[in-house]
Amino acid sequence: MLNFNYRNPTHVVFGKDRIAELDQLVPANAKVLITYGGGSVVRFGTLDKVKAALGNRTVIEFGGIEANPKYDTLMQAVDVARKENIDFLLAVGGGSVMDGTKFIALAIQFEGDTASLLHHGFAPVPVAEDKVIPLGVIATLPATGSEMNAFAVVSYKGGKFPVNHPSVYPTFAMLDPELTFSLPKIQVANGVVDAFVHVLEQYATYPVDARVQDRTAEGIMRTLIEIGPITVEEPTNYEARANLMWSATSALNGMIGVGVPFDWTTHMIGHELTAIFNIDHAQTLAVVLPSVWRVLKTQKQAKLLQYAERVWDITEGDEDSRVEQAIVKTEAFFQQVGLKTRLRDHGVEKAQIDTVINALEAHGMTALSESGKVDLAVSRQILDMAW
Repeated sequence: MLNFNYRNPTHVVFGKDRIAELDQLVPANAKVLITYGGGSVVRFGTLDKVKAALGNRTVIEFGGIEANPKYDTLMQAVDVARKENIDFLLAVGGGSVMDGTKFIALAIQFEGDTASLLHHGFAPVPVAEDKVIPLGVIATLPATGSEMNAFAVVSYKGGKFPVNHPSVYPTFAMLDPELTFSLPKIQVANGVVDAFVHVLEQYATYPVDARVQDRTAEGIMRTLIEIGPITVEEPTNYEARANLMWSATSALNGMIGVGVPFDWTTHMIGHELTAIFNIDHAQTLAVVLPSVWRVLKTQKQAKLLQYAERVWDITEGDEDSRVEQAIVKTEAFFQQVGLKTRLRDHGVEKAQIDTVINALEAHGMTALSESGKVDLAVSRQILDMAW
């Protein structure tokens, strides 16, 4: 197992009818900016419940954060927060709203060029901890795990940029599965696949004898396989949705990622597909992941064999056959919940792969995977296979 540090300060409030507890979670004298997305929290009454729970606190609203939060939109929120002297942020929505709110928290008191916060990759951005505005979240979409980590992704000038800072862990995360019952099927399916791939990119690398992390990851994946199709088809099945919600949070709250190598190749290529073709994030993952594995199966073989046996119960056949069976079953799972697994099914022309490669090069994505050996030529091979 690799050396690691682990800290997660987020207070999780899980279960039904918890919004009233906001009064104990948000500082009594806070001036609160509520952030949200396209308006579903307004239509379904969630925003009214949140405002009622905040009582006599001064509350300002900012809606319209996009599904892939745009820098320019977030800066509008920053301007509001500065003008109103906001000292607490409350994100009500899915991962994009949470991600955008983390950036807002970093930018409000930042005195330099706020766009520069987007150019540090996975390294923490240079903002003093006492200059970060605290935030809480109320999750309405189980998918990204942003409710319990310190990462965000922001869209800027045709690219998607990761942002990381230890002070943007939400102070609390309210997870009420019932708040997700009104989601469209495709958003639920996206959440299932997003969580599943988050697990795999911390798992399908090479063995380091991290037994607790591996077994936990495998448990999350088997849970998603069991309840994914159910929660897509039965939106008010509380137990299925509760298990999806906690799986999505557990997939990216750091626990299964400590002491193990990562491979975010699928995400990095997927981000470019979203930025260029406006394909939903999770749907890019469903397209790219199987091809990443087929191209890199030699370097990943040991963990893919473990995945085949422990997650899919595949024990028959030679090693190459078992790996391919696992990949086929993974593709079938993505398709079962409603996602496509080929670029051409999203209307992408094969010639447009050149555009994706150019974007990867422009954004410095030239040494991906746990080995750092996925260069542009290998990325092209992955995309060709995914087409």
